[in-house]
Amino acid sequence: MIISRTPLRVSFCGGGTDLDGFAVDDPEGGRVVSIAIDRYVYVTLNKRFDDGIRVSYSSIENVDSVDEIQHGLVREAMRMTGIESGVEVTTIADIPGRGTGLGSSSSLTVGLLNAMHALQGRKPSKDQLAEEACSIEIDVLGAPIGRQDQYAAAFGGANSIRFKSSGVSVEPINLMEGISDEISKKFSLVYTGKTRSASEILGDGSEHTHERNSRLREIRDHADKAAIMMGEGDLESLGLLLNDAWLSKRETSSRVSTSEIDELYDKVMSIGAKGAKLLGAGSGGFFLVYGGTGLRERLSKELGPENRILPVGIDFSGSEVIF
Repeated sequence: MIISRTPLRVSFCGGGTDLDGFAVDDPEGGRVVSIAIDRYVYVTLNKRFDDGIRVSYSSIENVDSVDEIQHGLVREAMRMTGIESGVEVTTIADIPGRGTGLGSSSSLTVGLLNAMHALQGRKPSKDQLAEEACSIEIDVLGAPIGRQDQYAAAFGGANSIRFKSSGVSVEPINLMEGISDEISKKFSLVYTGKTRSASEILGDGSEHTHERNSRLREIRDHADKAAIMMGEGDLESLGLLLNDAWLSKRETSSRVSTSEIDELYDKVMSIGAKGAKLLGAGSGGFFLVYGGTGLRERLSKELGPENRILPVGIDFSGSEVIF
């Protein structure tokens, strides 16, 4: 039996600039500042006695060949790693469901690849895992998504990730002593109570390209600032920057926010948050919220039961085979 554990991620600034349509064409490329968090996707692989294939997730599939598998990520990960039959695949997650803004689909893809390579006796590099996950999601399955999630999941830790026509580079941000604990205390995740399809939002081509790219350059500038702030341990400035990042993000597409999302943002700020932004493509998932001592308790008291609140702990290992 093989078990892989792969972290989800929180993006502070730069989301959207990792899309190929911007990162490849813009001379300066894209940049995202993010952390992997201590919430995980687990993949279990077990060899079967027979040659059948069983895939267990929110549904259960029992099939005779890889081509029959309906779960696209599982099917393509098996094809890429050369597993053709006689295996049982089970996936579970600390935060179930897609569309939460935490990069769960990419974490799953990275975790599937890591486990399947291990089953074949291979130990891929973190770069290889991220590149293969991008290939499956973007090139093979045609998802209109960026490349930040795969690298954040594979590498773990706090990173500045750059995206250019020449490829992707990961620059670890060395956190000062005690900053990891401070991030966990002062940054929280607030669930909106809604999920959405990132592909539908990111694939919406209704916005004017010139205006959208102008906003994306603003968002990249925020990532430039965020990398410095995080590296210097200036969490106050980083938390306040979330507001600018959210305002710029809302202008990239009319589908990023809704009246319900805007109302929740206003309520979170009125309770005492100093900064907040919606994670992922928009229209649902989690808000990343910054505030001082006691904010998490006040949010828990004043928000509804559907708005679950989680601390932001950092995972420094990235995707790994734990059994």
